[in-house]
Amino acid sequence: MIRLKHIIFRLLLVAIPVLLAMAPAVAQTDNLFVGQTVELSVVEIPGDTYTWELYNEISGVDFATDSGNCPQSGAVFKGGINTGPVVHITLLNTGTYFYKVTAQRSGCTNNLKVGKITVVHPLPTVTLSLGQATVCTGQSPGLEVGFTGTAPFNITYRITKPDAITQDITINNLTGNPSIIPFTPSSSGTYKFEVLSVTDAYTTNTTQSNTVTVTVNAKPGGSRIYKYDPVTKKK
Repeated sequence: MIRLKHIIFRLLLVAIPVLLAMAPAVAQTDNLFVGQTVELSVVEIPGDTYTWELYNEISGVDFATDSGNCPQSGAVFKGGINTGPVVHITLLNTGTYFYKVTAQRSGCTNNLKVGKITVVHPLPTVTLSLGQATVCTGQSPGLEVGFTGTAPFNITYRITKPDAITQDITINNLTGNPSIIPFTPSSSGTYKFEVLSVTDAYTTNTTQSNTVTVTVNAKPGGSRIYKYDPVTKKK
């Protein structure tokens, strides 16, 4: 769980019903990912009570008087708890969301602050693995790619060959997880593999993956098999 620190430092009670101006109350923007749960908090002042609300549409909204309008398909308070100096919000969909916290004392004075969160899809990732680290020419090492993200996946991977020459290859529309990368070496030596980029249904990650190394040995040469001892011809 991620904790958003120092979003709101202190809510100062004032002797007016509410702060009507939105702009001075806007807090920082935090970019977060779908599926994350974040913690929002204020510095608690004895005697104050705190109520939190969520918004996903602010066109024409007066934060001083309008209640939260965020659907449960977008973002929700964990456990349905939206009161107290600390709350937790689970982010269920992409988009821009606003949260409002209202501090009230003795039912007669209050103050509010508003913050903004942008929610995006997490970057896809890819991990390479091998069925066999050593094979003979003509054999497949069982090179696999495992994904996080949403299929289909497109990858660009690099082969570094025994002579240090590199080859970049792109494969599109992979739906299996894991998926097999076809590789059947015809020459002996050491080959290195790494994925340069992966794209899922939503976004692209250009962080290079782990690397794996395959040692390819030449097949042993053929030799004559004798049924009898070549000298004595005895069985």
